[in-house]
Amino acid sequence: MATLSARSSSPWPNPNPNLSLPEDDVRSVSSEPSQISSEPPPYSFASSSSPLIEAISSSSSQQQQQQQAAEDNDENEETSSNLISNLNPNIQDNLQIEMPNLLHLSFNQDHGCFAAGTDQGFRIYNCDPFREIFRRVFDQGGGIGIVEMLFRCNILALVGGGSDPQYPPNKVMIWDDNQNRCIGELSFRSEVRAVRLRRDRIIVVLEQKIFVYNFSDLKLLHQIETIANPKGLCAVSQVSGSFVMVCPGLQKGQVRIEHYASKRTKFVLAHDSRIQCFALSQDGRLLATASTKGTLVRIYNTVEGTLLQEVRRGADRAEIYSLAFSPTAQWLAVSSDKGTVHVFSLKVNSGVPENDKPRSASEPNLGASSPSSSLSFIKGVLPKYFSSEWSVAQFRLHEGSQYIVAFGHQKNTVVILGMDGSFFRCQFDPMTGGEMTQLEFYNFLQPKETF
Repeated sequence: MATLSARSSSPWPNPNPNLSLPEDDVRSVSSEPSQISSEPPPYSFASSSSPLIEAISSSSSQQQQQQQAAEDNDENEETSSNLISNLNPNIQDNLQIEMPNLLHLSFNQDHGCFAAGTDQGFRIYNCDPFREIFRRVFDQGGGIGIVEMLFRCNILALVGGGSDPQYPPNKVMIWDDNQNRCIGELSFRSEVRAVRLRRDRIIVVLEQKIFVYNFSDLKLLHQIETIANPKGLCAVSQVSGSFVMVCPGLQKGQVRIEHYASKRTKFVLAHDSRIQCFALSQDGRLLATASTKGTLVRIYNTVEGTLLQEVRRGADRAEIYSLAFSPTAQWLAVSSDKGTVHVFSLKVNSGVPENDKPRSASEPNLGASSPSSSLSFIKGVLPKYFSSEWSVAQFRLHEGSQYIVAFGHQKNTVVILGMDGSFFRCQFDPMTGGEMTQLEFYNFLQPKETF
């Protein structure tokens, strides 16, 4: 799942370095068992008849009355399509002109929503149609460096961030938005780099370790050592009964694939350079990887670790920000610092490795050349470049901002989020390809009246 975080702080200091614990990095775990279940609380968001997330009702009748009064006062000033449910009457109504600083962006597991962490709190948005659902603005501090949603329910994982964090950056806070408070926490000796959620698991990523917890009681189930992982790279499948997790291995260019259902571990040397980004298909069957070079993206079978396909983003080096499979794994989207989002067609359903696929008789063998060939001195470089698979659709963005990408719920649509507050929803033609068509654009950091 794609995420972006703005990080400038040094690792969080250990307040008690002499504390002796069974695990080197885990400091403490606290929770309210009655509040956390193996199955998350009932969905409080979108019903099956509506794609919109509905407001979670306040637990206090007084709060409900105040909220209703606030909505009544706004009725004459906003159209019904622009009304945004504010779940907490104590939350500021965005009257200040200055926009918050964005610290984090991430999609939820089905890419129907996204979360934004700011230096004032966090916000939740719906993707299609675009709409701010609710926000939490904290009075003191307020910086949230990581916001991880659990599909569309009221449970989130929060980590403090920015210059004035709401919580210590070495703690994962389990937030219940029905109760408007934290109901559990996981504390570590170093800064948390990323959090991933499943219905049954919580995965916490540190600089060189990953911890897997049971959701119901926050019991530690597994811990993994990795190579230095400052970006918090980690991907998990979301299909129930088939838990697959991918993380960096212990050497440069290596990824580790954990199949928890079959208790199998697979190591794949995916690239010669360091791993920059990777993504899993929803069922955990396919893995897309990119290195710090950023020219090629490789698709692997996670069970056997075989290379199935290789696509080319471009010829110049680039920093890959995000990779995303479509729900059916027919398409792959890629965003980078070059300011272009690419969509590639995947041909991996057969499971036949790329090197084993038969070559068409009409396709020249560019890799073979005679000694007299003018291209023989760069054999294996230029031929591979010309025979690469290129993207079928593209969308141009402004360079200079970081973007993450996911496929929308409508057919052949792509959602793009920028750390500058930009939201794009685009559509591509799977037959003709080329430039995508922009369907929507918003700046989600601007006052909500502009949506």
